[in-house]
Amino acid sequence: MIQPELKLRRDKIRRLMQQHNIDAALIACNINLLYTYGRIISGYLYLPLDSPARIFVKRPNHIKGEFVHNVRKPEQIIDILKEEGLPMPAKVMLEADELSYTDYMRLANLFPEAEIANATPIIREARSIKTPLEIELFRRSGAAHTKAYNQIPTVFKPGMTDLQLSIEVERLMRLEGNLGVFRVFGQSMEIFMGSLLAGDNAAYPSPFDFSLGGQGLHPALPGSVNGSPLKAGETIMVDMGGNFNGYMGDMSRVYSVGKLTQKAYDAHQVCIDIQNELINDSKPGTVCEDLYNKAIDMVTKAGFADNFMGIDQKAGFIGHGIGLEINEIPVIAPRIKRELEAGMVFALEPKIVLPGIGAVGVENSWAVNTEGVEKLTLCDEAIVEL
Repeated sequence: MIQPELKLRRDKIRRLMQQHNIDAALIACNINLLYTYGRIISGYLYLPLDSPARIFVKRPNHIKGEFVHNVRKPEQIIDILKEEGLPMPAKVMLEADELSYTDYMRLANLFPEAEIANATPIIREARSIKTPLEIELFRRSGAAHTKAYNQIPTVFKPGMTDLQLSIEVERLMRLEGNLGVFRVFGQSMEIFMGSLLAGDNAAYPSPFDFSLGGQGLHPALPGSVNGSPLKAGETIMVDMGGNFNGYMGDMSRVYSVGKLTQKAYDAHQVCIDIQNELINDSKPGTVCEDLYNKAIDMVTKAGFADNFMGIDQKAGFIGHGIGLEINEIPVIAPRIKRELEAGMVFALEPKIVLPGIGAVGVENSWAVNTEGVEKLTLCDEAIVEL
């Protein structure tokens, strides 16, 4: 990662630190290291408010450079900071929502005289406004994502199960450069590369806070495919994570085995209409809750409210911020008063689930600019018959 880009990111965190009277941050978690250092290491980034960041590397041991120090344990950090003449912080922040209790306490004990603040919400806030380079990475990811999805009809074979098709789609994604990692904030949600939901499996309740669940192949990973045969007259919703360069682009498209009932095409069009209306309203200053409420009003008037975002178990949102993780700021949901800001990137995913047919709808990634939003995932939105 080029140094000017990293400085932009670190300075965003510093401005928020200054607002909270925080003197320094000690960053230890993978995603935040990737954001502030440009790569994942076993180690730490120490970010003082008014001097250059210091990197403390445990593994790999070949990394060298200015302000880079090789360490075996975090306790060495304090001695090095003192050797370099840096003052001990009166208030330091640690990633309290992400570190284990043991790691948190060990790092907190490095600063026995300091007040400890929670770095997690501050860094997530900084990450919510993307730099121009980050948005360009989303554009490139969207192009690769689209190229992979456009090839899905070529790998479908009659008689396939949802698992067999999912494997082929995952292969297409990997061949286009997908890193094969689906990164989620928090410890309570897991999935492989994304989901493929065929027929009634789209309505199967999941323990995870995704828009739709799926039974999964085993209780150890209860989401996505369940091994069902793909049947005529049912939909297949493909929602694979677009991690082609570390950034989690998000796109869902719907395929069908043969023709569907007219009701399915009507419901799909309602979702596209909701997307288009909400996107027309999306610009800096738009309140997330207002977008959600407009979607609910539209789907209710169209007669599909009971099937919107699930049936028995419904998702409580229709959109979410994306970035290095799939669930970032902002969230388009009720009671979320947060306003859109230029530089935010979010996924919008109005979806309807029809018993006996499956899921219809659409999901795209959007970057907020000063005038409105830019579409980042440019794949055709019509239901594709296989």
